[in-house]
Amino acid sequence: MPNLFGIGFGFAGLAQAWSAAVDTVGTPGWPSHVLWILTALIWLGTLAAYLRNAISQGRLRTEVANATTGPFTALVVIVPMLLGVALASHARVAGEVVYAVSLVLTVALGGWLTSVWIRADTDLAQWHPGYFLPTVAGGLIAAACSAALGWTTLAHVMFGYGVVCWFVLGSILLLRLFTQPMLPPPLLPTLAIEIAPPVVAGNAWFAINGGRLDFVAEFLGGYAILMALVQICLVGVYARVPFGPGHWAFSFSYAAAFTNGIHWLDVEQVDGRRALTYVALAVITLALAALAIRTLIGLRKGTFLPLAPAASGAAGGAARV
Repeated sequence: MPNLFGIGFGFAGLAQAWSAAVDTVGTPGWPSHVLWILTALIWLGTLAAYLRNAISQGRLRTEVANATTGPFTALVVIVPMLLGVALASHARVAGEVVYAVSLVLTVALGGWLTSVWIRADTDLAQWHPGYFLPTVAGGLIAAACSAALGWTTLAHVMFGYGVVCWFVLGSILLLRLFTQPMLPPPLLPTLAIEIAPPVVAGNAWFAINGGRLDFVAEFLGGYAILMALVQICLVGVYARVPFGPGHWAFSFSYAAAFTNGIHWLDVEQVDGRRALTYVALAVITLALAALAIRTLIGLRKGTFLPLAPAASGAAGGAARV
């Protein structure tokens, strides 16, 4: 179940929110440091468990190309990009190496998966918002990471990579969501990923332009507002979905939205922005803590990873997600 890497991805998003608060209103740095360490530990633990399970079940060579689970495998290499930048603030060379290797793997995997999607005979109904992860999320996160390291040209290149992929894949995914039957229940939480492209792009652009308000930031902010309203309207849909690994799709997406909000409070010089930033951090931190606690309870009770009967096609993939 490669979407389990969404747990570490979510904690990375929370760490980013706390890091943004350090840069904008001068909050203490230790919460972000703790969260980055926790993210690394979760990623390593998930990787070990995933590889053991995938190898024992013979899924390692087929899961990446799977129409349902394949896009989530990108998180295996995207999370280390974020960790590399965090590490670079303490050990510059080591962090740059981790980031560079992860970036190359992310771009390579994105290119390969794109070729698979072109060649595969995939029905439109099999698509889901997780398809944003390999190239859109990978590209936009790489843009922000490159800017944080001072690699301006690479940041521009990766921003273009991510935005163009967003426009291409976004049109396909909205067509699927508008015209095809509703996603299977285990995949419904991936609708939360729809808010990620504009807010992750917004965060990347603020990193590129030095935290200034300009047309691009305003352009991205407008679409982010629409997607935020859509998420509010989908609360009733989300509430009917049995809890499982798919719920971690909310974590990074919403954390990135809160991070974007923290940046907007800063660039707009909003009165009381320090207090509002702390409120935003409290909300997203408590939300992620609740998600983690429910996950631990589900693991102890054996309900978080329910066994699914063997199945084929999209239904089989959805049952495992």
